Amino acid sequence: MADEDVWDSIDRLYEWLDGDGDGDGDGTGDAGPDDGRPRSGREELLLRILKLSEEVGEVAQAVIGATGQNPRKGTTHTWDDVRSELCDVVITGLVALRTLAPDAREVFTAHLAGVTERSLGTGRGPGRPG
Repeated sequence: MADEDVWDSIDRLYEWLDGDGDGDGDGTGDAGPDDGRPRSGREELLLRILKLSEEVGEVAQAVIGATGQNPRKGTTHTWDDVRSELCDVVITGLVALRTLAPDAREVFTAHLAGVTERSLGTGRGPGRPG
């Protein structure tokens, strides 16, 4: 999948989540009284950002399961599970960024360039005098 395809997918996921504010896709925006979901705005943004913590917790659970570190449970996950959970973290983070910034692609590209320059460029880093 090319970079453009990744961002197209992130945009589609964002639009699916944000489509009509209630997540049922019917276009009415009429969240039922029992669904308890926020309709939009700041609360939705905060919940999408908090979703990252849940996903990171699932990575930790998968690592513990893959290494058999829980003596009561033993080995419960594979490294493929860990990879899958890491992908969920990245996707969730990019959707949260898209929710916060309509120009998420540009924001991410500029930030990645800055981190890359700081880490590998003329700045300080491993093997460079500082």
